[in-house]
Amino acid sequence: MNITLAPAQEQWLRKLVDSGRFTSVDDAVRQLITDGMFVEDDDLAWAAPWVERARTAAARGEIVSVDAAEADIDVHLASLER
Repeated sequence: MNITLAPAQEQWLRKLVDSGRFTSVDDAVRQLITDGMFVEDDDLAWAAPWVERARTAAARGEIVSVDAAEADIDVHLASLER
């Protein structure tokens, strides 16, 4: 199969390969298609209990601001980079 990509798409794929995320453009395309197929087939039913828990917690007032959540995420990411 031959596929023609827009120059920006080809450049993006080459960046992924150059970064080491994939071993080749073919590898990148295969994996990205596989990921897309998984997402398309996923009805997200597995997430329903988590969404319900979040809604219940929010109803109880157990919420944080976006700024606080982002700060918490930044702390966790920084600890992984060490």
